Amino acid sequence: MLIFPAIDIRHGQCVRLYQGQDSRQTVYGKDPLAMALAFKKAGATHLHIADLDGAFERKPLHIALVAKMRKESGLPVQLGGGFRTIEQIEEAVNSGIDRVILGTVAVSNPDLVKEAAKKFGAQVTVSIDVKDEFVMVSAWQEVSTIKFTDLAIRMREAGIQELLYTDTRKDGTLSGPNLEGLRIFLKAAQVPVIASGGVTTVEDITALKTLEAHGLKGAVIGKALYDHRIELPDALAAAR
Repeated sequence: MLIFPAIDIRHGQCVRLYQGQDSRQTVYGKDPLAMALAFKKAGATHLHIADLDGAFERKPLHIALVAKMRKESGLPVQLGGGFRTIEQIEEAVNSGIDRVILGTVAVSNPDLVKEAAKKFGAQVTVSIDVKDEFVMVSAWQEVSTIKFTDLAIRMREAGIQELLYTDTRKDGTLSGPNLEGLRIFLKAAQVPVIASGGVTTVEDITALKTLEAHGLKGAVIGKALYDHRIELPDALAAAR
């Protein structure tokens, strides 16, 4: 199972939000590139990067910065936040970013997702951000009427080869992952899934690892790493 340390960029700094709320922000560093290099030094093999500025502004704003992080760290990166057009996805892919994460457009413009999947293949994925049974959109500011299981099926049928499952009630809370919700999601998705939200301890990673046989490919860890609730080498060892 892969471990993806998370770097969330807001106003050019490394931050974590509590359940995605912009008003509940903790700054963990002023230099995202330095954070990427620190994770590399600690043993990271991949990075998960969220352009929060892009998410709130509804257009990616840090493609160049993330491309620099990719180049200087040498680590594969996946980037989400504000992607709304094929041209934006193409810019990110051409800059060296390994995978672009789509979110709101999966609900608002599913035809674009189909086009992106056809054009970019595994270089695009979709994050399905969940609150209870339903999908969150617009930087987690709105709850859609679409059930997360239905969207997972639609995205697989649209050609998306891998999905990201984020439990918005768990994100940044240090309260453990939603294993039951994840099991339901995996059953619907039928493609490899990366889980995000609530991972806090080595025991959480051990619990997630039991879902590998059901399609779980990896886990994103954010606040727990920054608060030293879990150290990256320990997380990587548990995932192996």
